[in-house]
Amino acid sequence: MQDFEKCFSDFLDRREYDKAENALFSIVRTSFKAGWLSADGNPPKPQKVLEIVRKKVFEIPIDKDIKSDD
Repeated sequence: MQDFEKCFSDFLDRREYDKAENALFSIVRTSFKAGWLSADGNPPKPQKVLEIVRKKVFEIPIDKDIKSDD
């Protein structure tokens, strides 16, 4: 794994990576600015990134669902 870390570090230290990182930042900034301007310069409303929805599994409590002769 040490070879991987060394190679990855060398990759990040390259001029090409810096150019790609700057281009990506520019794309993200331009996209954010377009959204900002389309919202009349107002900050975007906070939104949930992920919402967990629980499905109700048992409609009847499990102890009432078991049939017995009582």
